[in-house]
Amino acid sequence: MHSKTFYSFLTVLAIVFTLAATASAAKKPSSSAKKNRYLLQYKFEMGEILRYRVEHSTNIRSTVESTSQQAESKSESIKAWKVTDVLPNGEMEFVHVVELVRMSNRVPNRATTKYDSERDKTPPPGFEQAARAVGVPLSLIRISPSGEIVKREEKHPQPPATDDMPITLQLPKKPLAVGQQWDATYDVTAERKSGAKLKVRTRRVCTLKQVKTGVATIFVEYQILTPVSAFTEAQLVERLSKGTVRFDIKRGRVISQKFKVDRRILGFAGGASSMHYRSHLEERILKPGEKLARKTKSQKRRKR
Repeated sequence: MHSKTFYSFLTVLAIVFTLAATASAAKKPSSSAKKNRYLLQYKFEMGEILRYRVEHSTNIRSTVESTSQQAESKSESIKAWKVTDVLPNGEMEFVHVVELVRMSNRVPNRATTKYDSERDKTPPPGFEQAARAVGVPLSLIRISPSGEIVKREEKHPQPPATDDMPITLQLPKKPLAVGQQWDATYDVTAERKSGAKLKVRTRRVCTLKQVKTGVATIFVEYQILTPVSAFTEAQLVERLSKGTVRFDIKRGRVISQKFKVDRRILGFAGGASSMHYRSHLEERILKPGEKLARKTKSQKRRKR
């Protein structure tokens, strides 16, 4: 290569490298740049009704002294939150109603029983309490923007609510970046094998996994912190869920959630005993006018 051409080539190459380095430096984010932070808050409007389709199933198989038994339950329902008030401080008040329910239970040595609140005028034995709770106000609840229960009035007889199983997911009061966590701890009452009461420390841990198109995906896990026996763990097993919640940041509401429990407990009723507890909960917000679909006979046959 001619020397003049060679040096011209080096000059051009130096310019190219300089431009490339400059472009690379321009594209590289500043280390001091802050991560995007998101404030998760409930935002309801006076008079609106939030309706959710809820599916819940449990399957419990237990073995005690070489005898195994299995129990199953399934339910499909529509729950509604009817917003009655929005206060100047941002607190929201709503009435919780179950508008319809379809349930089935199967326990050992008995045929499967079913109840459909839309079709059955008289509920079969065992479903009377569920039938009385359909279509009536169950609770009047006031929450803060972070989902904390400020006030709760029971309007219909029902099992008492517990602090660790709230009707709303409690959100952080400060903005969070993706990857950050928050949690809440609880003291739950259980029993020892002797019958003595025991305080068990538990917590619910939440992680902001991602934010995409305005929807936050939150991973949630319930944990037992206190060392407990298998006998005590069996009493709390239904709480030990993990799953995801999808939260619409702009509209301020949960749009869907999925949770499951899949837990084996050995020795809950003696050395040779075991329990396998499985449950699945799925919930999603309904569009205006959307109803529960009914399975056709062919769909039921395929499921079998």
